[in-house]
Amino acid sequence: METLRKRIRVKTDVKEPIPLNDSLENQPLSPVARMFHEPDSDVYIIAIIGGKTKINPEVVKERLPHTLLRHPRFSSLQVADEKNGGRLIWVPTKVNLDDHVIVPELDPNSNDSPDKFVEDYVSNLSKNRIKMSMPMWDLHLLNLKTSDAESVGVFRIHHSLGDGASLMSLFLASTQKVSNPEELPTLPLFKKVNFSNSSGGFWGKLIKLWLVMSLFWNTLVDVVMFLATAFKLLGDTKTPLKGTLETGSNPRRIVHRSVCFDDIKLVRNAMGSTINDVMLGITQAALSRYLNRKYGACNKIDEGSSERSNNLPNNICLRATFFINIRPIPGIPELADMMKKGTKAKWGNEIGYLIYPFTIGLRDNPLDYLREAKATMDRKKKSLEALFSYFFAKYFLKFCGISWLAFHLKQHCGSQICLDPKKNQFLWPSSGLFSPKLLWQPNFISFYQPNSEINIEGIDSCCRLCQQMTFVLSVDDGIIPDPHQLCDDLEISQNYQTCSRYWRTG
Repeated sequence: METLRKRIRVKTDVKEPIPLNDSLENQPLSPVARMFHEPDSDVYIIAIIGGKTKINPEVVKERLPHTLLRHPRFSSLQVADEKNGGRLIWVPTKVNLDDHVIVPELDPNSNDSPDKFVEDYVSNLSKNRIKMSMPMWDLHLLNLKTSDAESVGVFRIHHSLGDGASLMSLFLASTQKVSNPEELPTLPLFKKVNFSNSSGGFWGKLIKLWLVMSLFWNTLVDVVMFLATAFKLLGDTKTPLKGTLETGSNPRRIVHRSVCFDDIKLVRNAMGSTINDVMLGITQAALSRYLNRKYGACNKIDEGSSERSNNLPNNICLRATFFINIRPIPGIPELADMMKKGTKAKWGNEIGYLIYPFTIGLRDNPLDYLREAKATMDRKKKSLEALFSYFFAKYFLKFCGISWLAFHLKQHCGSQICLDPKKNQFLWPSSGLFSPKLLWQPNFISFYQPNSEINIEGIDSCCRLCQQMTFVLSVDDGIIPDPHQLCDDLEISQNYQTCSRYWRTG
């Protein structure tokens, strides 16, 4: 069945600040936004932007009031309201851009290894927080030529300001096309197909009944597993990758690795899967390679021999936490639509999450990792686990409070990998790289990959500009001291999948 699509126009010619659903002044933070201020749940979003020219800080400061600061949350403080038990509220303030736009003095030796300098600089940002005496965001400008760009900008935004879909809509509303600066940016978006009238008769009703029963059963199983994990009745296997409950407060190191997007599309088309499935298969293969090497080192086997032999224990339980955009409207909505009263795609932190079980092991056929990932994700798509987790958190907050929910989420994510499918690596003509990431999550490693909820064709059109797909990893140095080795494993796993596909089709 042909997928229906429509083009979105993002409005950038608004002269007045974009209004919120209600007046922002003295409005309380949402429960999820307040949770992001709890210890070990104090989460920031990092976006590394590579430019094709040098950055003029004065031009950036001149443009920010007409773009980013149009949204009231970026020009408001989060203040404790003593009259209501210290509950955080939004209080508008005048923004001093000199406090938010930071241009550090670069070490003359930084040109010797610019990529390492940027990596260390971003890692140092994870060692401190933004003061609550100012709006909780800042922008760091580095006029340093790297392997990807002529200059680098690093956005740091507290997650209480909004989730990935919200911030990406704001990002789109702050840009214009390079080919035509007067034209608004567009992004293709999937339009859900209504299957209510697509089939009828006895067999059609029987199929619908089967789909409903499958949805109910899958949701029941996933909810039981979710609750067992949240209340510490079920945990992951102790592996060299397993973190502790204190992992969320540790500094992070962010690394990235780009692979050929055409190769990924080749495997996707040949296997009848999605980009998500291919990337998950690559991730599963890379983690298997990495763990196999680690277990070989623990058994004092030399590196070459350990990679050729199977050192993995049987039945390893290693799971990932997926954060999902649960808005009824898929993809990235227009910013103006998110600000309308009563909209289904409202601004904020509208996120649920689900548990994805990796199958760790060495496979003779690299494509087996993709088949396993596709089978698991196909079942997860027929479940309401993400919606359940959202409402579970919402009502848990209501009856048990912020601290209790933050504690159980810490138990839930403390030993797991985080894959955030609602944020993407977007490549635009005006920039060399745009790679978002989270800091201070309660897990030891997190990957960022595209999600089927966001239009893959949109990612396709963006990635086609540079023919690259980028893995972005945020790791705890104390648990993964060699993140670049894990990047190598990701790249090797992707090459193995592509070569296997070429060999079988050739």
